[in-house]
Amino acid sequence: QVQLVESGGGLVQAGGSLRLSCAASGSIFKINRVAWYRQAPGKQRDLVAIILGDSTNYLDSVKGRFTISRDNAKNTVYLQMNSLKPEDTAVYRCNANMVTMPSMNEYSYWGQGTQVTVSS
Repeated sequence: QVQLVESGGGLVQAGGSLRLSCAASGSIFKINRVAWYRQAPGKQRDLVAIILGDSTNYLDSVKGRFTISRDNAKNTVYLQMNSLKPEDTAVYRCNANMVTMPSMNEYSYWGQGTQVTVSS
């Protein structure tokens, strides 16, 4: 069974940093696109960052503060979040398109989410 598990969330003061991890496990042949989303209570879900191969893209409000990266050997994608602001408070979830075995088909998977709370 293929799974995505996020970790690294928590409570941090404004200006602080957190690093989120999204680890994939199971019968994975290849991980393609991986994205981090966030959703605060009563607000729409935002696409925060995306990585496809070596290409990355970010939500305008996090550019220069957040960095998405991947460790292919560990099947893990990270979201380094620096200079955090109270408005970054949300549940962060990762989403990955992965080719799984034995079907060799690509499917979309979601993690369970991790809470990030930034205090002012």
